[in-house]
Amino acid sequence: MEEVKKVRRPPDPNSAKYKLGQIAAKAYSDVAEAKARGEKIGWISSNFPVEIPETLGIPVCYPENQAAGIAARGGGARLCQEAEDAGYSNDICAYARISLAYAKSGSAPEQDMPLPDFVLCCNNICNCMIKWYENLAKELDIPMIMLDIPFNPDDEVSDAEVAYVKGQFLEAIRQLEGITGKKWSEEKFQEVMANSCRTSRAWLAATSMARHTPSPFNGFDLLNHMAVMVTARGKKEAAEAMETLLKEYQDNHEKGESTFRAEEKHRIMFEGIACWPWLRATSTGLKSRGINMVTTIYADAFGFDYDSFDSMIRAYCKVPNAINLETSRDKRVKLCKDNHVEGLLVHTNRSCKLWSGFMAEMSRQIGEACDIPVASFDGDQADPRNFSEAQYDTRVQGLTEIMESRKEGAK
Repeated sequence: MEEVKKVRRPPDPNSAKYKLGQIAAKAYSDVAEAKARGEKIGWISSNFPVEIPETLGIPVCYPENQAAGIAARGGGARLCQEAEDAGYSNDICAYARISLAYAKSGSAPEQDMPLPDFVLCCNNICNCMIKWYENLAKELDIPMIMLDIPFNPDDEVSDAEVAYVKGQFLEAIRQLEGITGKKWSEEKFQEVMANSCRTSRAWLAATSMARHTPSPFNGFDLLNHMAVMVTARGKKEAAEAMETLLKEYQDNHEKGESTFRAEEKHRIMFEGIACWPWLRATSTGLKSRGINMVTTIYADAFGFDYDSFDSMIRAYCKVPNAINLETSRDKRVKLCKDNHVEGLLVHTNRSCKLWSGFMAEMSRQIGEACDIPVASFDGDQADPRNFSEAQYDTRVQGLTEIMESRKEGAK
């Protein structure tokens, strides 16, 4: 018999998915075009304040996003091995290994982006980032601009911390003006700030729609759409696309529909970075059991709402990876309770050893505070050699059985 191929419908250009996909793709093409024109372009870490290069009109791209894209398209193992062949340890972050290997060749069929003229680093995501970017700067012989966000042991950001970080923000602006010849405009900053906050408010409102049962969306949507929150939240187009996403989720709720294409039997929180080479397998392993991943801390982590330069600094000082365990835990507990979570699935990411260490205890505390079962699996966000689909499936099956038995016991 002749094989019948499934015909895909063309994407709706008015849909949030299409708009967000176009913004994510344009981030690469804009930087490539700027580089071709002879402009200075940079590589930037995910929690470096995007408002700074956006206000200055400096084209930047994100090695973490590129590494995730390369891994999702099957190139993670190859580039990780190339980095190891060049002397980098297998124990360091897979994103870093992919990025450092790419910097040597300047080309990858899965996702190209131009080599940088400078790098912008901020350590409020992880301290591995510092050495990763230092090596990029050294190997490419380019300047590195570093922002140090101190670990905050308190619930609030002190005036002293704001003053310390503000000095670095202002110095970063001065350095970028010197490197690129572009000048800071307060009027432009006000515009970027308004766009960033508008984007964030729509994004946070959209993710909070998971409070409804069933959720109007599949939580894995958040992992894909998060790229725009990282790279482009200061753009008007991003705000408009996120408002479209919110409207779609609201409409889904009113119609009783969802982008989760299965019966929602259970609701979980997913903790840890997505396993990009195995994203389809991890998603299918949940969907086949009627499990919807309705929330993750990384969705809300990139939603910033502020009204001045100083309050922007406070926002960057309060991202989940820069605050104490208790506050970080309480944010997750609130997400679980607000979204009626029944279980917690934790990806113990091989590339994030320090995080994985304290997350083991935090997961126990979250499970206890929310009275939900916790399951964890070993993996890696970009190196498929460190993921066992069989182990993942076994852990998800165990979590499912506990959630099912609890529901049966409650009848």
